[in-house]
Amino acid sequence: MYYFDVMSDFDLTGRRVIVTGGASGMGAGTVRGFSRLGAQVVSLDLNEEAGGAVAKEVGAAFLTCDVTSQESVESAVKGAAGILGGLDVLVNAAGIAPFGSAAETSLATWERIIAVNATGTFLTNVAVFPHLRDGGGRVINFASSAGIIGLPAKAAYSASKGAVVAWTRTLAIEWAPYGITVNAIAPAIWTPMYDKTRSEMSPEALAAHDAALKRTIPLGGRLGDIERDFLPVIAFVASPASRFMTGQMFAADGGLLPMR
Repeated sequence: MYYFDVMSDFDLTGRRVIVTGGASGMGAGTVRGFSRLGAQVVSLDLNEEAGGAVAKEVGAAFLTCDVTSQESVESAVKGAAGILGGLDVLVNAAGIAPFGSAAETSLATWERIIAVNATGTFLTNVAVFPHLRDGGGRVINFASSAGIIGLPAKAAYSASKGAVVAWTRTLAIEWAPYGITVNAIAPAIWTPMYDKTRSEMSPEALAAHDAALKRTIPLGGRLGDIERDFLPVIAFVASPASRFMTGQMFAADGGLLPMR
């Protein structure tokens, strides 16, 4: 007897999904992609204009949310679960990645990066737990190779993503008895945030950066595409097909980070 059904196990039809950071980049790509795959999606973002436009484009719902504020997160998650009639998946894509050397990083910059990337992960994950506790589900956080091997000129960002990795792996153990899988995506994908990073580099730094990509990303020597290289991976992690995988980091990065 065969229990694996390709169509049903990879199907997102009816999956009730919250996506943070849904106004741009991979968050917006997830809102669009999951909606096309049949999921019911509520997008959360601080940027109401852009987030609302993306959601409207694909028939998703949108709620304003500041992931650094416990009150805002709890209110938005409660509202989203009400709209969806429950919850199956959290995709926590909200994040920032300012460019700058470690020695020149101000305390304000450090605190802002930690607040959005690390504290935001903590707040959103804890807020969805009551909605997943009885029926199980998926929590998908956004990590980075920077959180494991470091990234020059992005020390604070690397530290924040290191926190996300440790938090994700710990939650995977704690929440397994509830049928909740907790995994992370480590993407190397071209986004508007990456465009901003490139714009902040000097011509010399940019040339060195591009040369490094060619050396370190075996598949093509460049960052991947949201539609072709990122969405299939995160859709799998959100689907029933990933039910026996937790505490993992899925590196959609062209081979940049060999996982062990």
